[in-house]
Amino acid sequence: MFIETEATPNPASLKFLPGRAVMPAGTLEIRSAAGAAQSPLAQALFEIPGVSGVYFGADFITVTKSAGEWQELKPAILGAIMEHFVAGTPLLAEGAVPDPQNEPDEFFAPEDADTVETIKELIETRVRPSVAGDGGDIKFRGYREGVVYLAMKGSCSGCPSSTATLRHGIENLLRHYVPVVHTVEQI
Repeated sequence: MFIETEATPNPASLKFLPGRAVMPAGTLEIRSAAGAAQSPLAQALFEIPGVSGVYFGADFITVTKSAGEWQELKPAILGAIMEHFVAGTPLLAEGAVPDPQNEPDEFFAPEDADTVETIKELIETRVRPSVAGDGGDIKFRGYREGVVYLAMKGSCSGCPSSTATLRHGIENLLRHYVPVVHTVEQI
């Protein structure tokens, strides 16, 4: 089994591509060793000193570090991922569900439903594929009085360039197609 790695815009995160499906539906972000009980692979990754976050996408795993250097952490992470897939262990523990199942409800006024639908379509078709390419994800959370609220996950969460991505990329895109949008905020 060959696992590729890719750098992300976040220097604290690295994207691992095992060459097979990781999450067949949805995504899962785990930000603590306690939360890792949802996944045997996450548990193995959190046992590696310095690992502080794990994000499972459709065909990739993003690992975030809090300490250590990638050249020291990468072999242990590759070993844990390879061992997991070679053993054929399920990714999720019994009863665990992907993130979309347990995220907070979206908020927006009923009269803004058409605007929100356009915003969500733009995010799904033009923003999410690009963000996934960087080892992360972005989700619509709400809209109120010209402000779009988004949640960033994976390598995008805590990324130094995430503010620029929101302000210069996503905000400009949404303002171009949906003129009532004034700003974008991260939740």
